[in-house]
Amino acid sequence: MKIVKVLGSGCKNCVTTAKLIEEKAAALGVAVQVEKVTDIAAIMGYGVMSTPGVVVDEKVVHAGGIPKPEAIAKWLAA
Repeated sequence: MKIVKVLGSGCKNCVTTAKLIEEKAAALGVAVQVEKVTDIAAIMGYGVMSTPGVVVDEKVVHAGGIPKPEAIAKWLAA
């Protein structure tokens, strides 16, 4: 199971990003646990300055804006 963290304040883009990751994982048959991280100190701890940020298995893979579905598929396949 992959642990995916969506870093952000809970804005619309953050919610959309989490939903896209869940949908893509379901379509690919990949087990994921999506966590939403809203604590600013925790977000800064990952070095993410623009949200939404995405962390897959403790590695930052995206920051700023909604990620493209192709990118999400690549993260989940890795």
